[in-house]
Amino acid sequence: MADFKIKPAKLSDRIVEQLENMMLEGSFAPGQRLPAERELAEKFAVSRPSLREAIQKLEAKGLVNRRQGGGTYVSENLTQGLTDPLFELIARHPESQFDLLEFRHALEGICAYYAALRGTTADFAQIKRYYDAICDAQQLTDLDSEAKAVGNFHLAVAEASHNVVLLHLVRGLMPLVEKNIRINLDSLQHKEGIVGQLNQHRQRLMQAVINGEPEQARQASNGHLAFIEEALLEIGKERSRIERSLRRTQQS
Repeated sequence: MADFKIKPAKLSDRIVEQLENMMLEGSFAPGQRLPAERELAEKFAVSRPSLREAIQKLEAKGLVNRRQGGGTYVSENLTQGLTDPLFELIARHPESQFDLLEFRHALEGICAYYAALRGTTADFAQIKRYYDAICDAQQLTDLDSEAKAVGNFHLAVAEASHNVVLLHLVRGLMPLVEKNIRINLDSLQHKEGIVGQLNQHRQRLMQAVINGEPEQARQASNGHLAFIEEALLEIGKERSRIERSLRRTQQS
């Protein structure tokens, strides 16, 4: 009977595997520049030729690309399937904003649950930083910065879930979610007391995650989004009443 020898994996293949895991876990985001070859070689305790070979293999797979002027970057195309033209249509369609809110109930709720279950001290510090960034943007009445900070807050919760599928789904949806947040903030900004109420909801969510209370975190996330949905529906009804009143006035 013939002997079958298992060839040991090449060093460059093991480096490829480690780098792919780091991309999958979110350590390297789409579009992010990789550290210099020397730094990576030291990090993995390998020679630069072996590292260079690994980078070439990643490039062949379409996972990284080299840019003119130097530097290797994680491919932007990693999230292409989640940011196609259909999403642009969704972002521009008014009624779809409520569909997106409903979808966020499921996605952000489960992220909050696992963030409370698995989050680390570093994760919690990141969530707190983005919560503070939201408050800072509100002080400056900068809706664009506020929408960005709110998006980053929810992304930080997804990162704390330590579930790579949830993380990349949230990350891929982020441009669409940020537009949804910006539209909602624009509609809600004139409603009295809304800023304080929204912050209370986010603070409740953040505290449940930090306290390691999964079910309370999920409920806080869902309660926050339900509050936004109800407020938007109420604003829509009020706007409709005003429009009807104006039409009656014009006809009289």
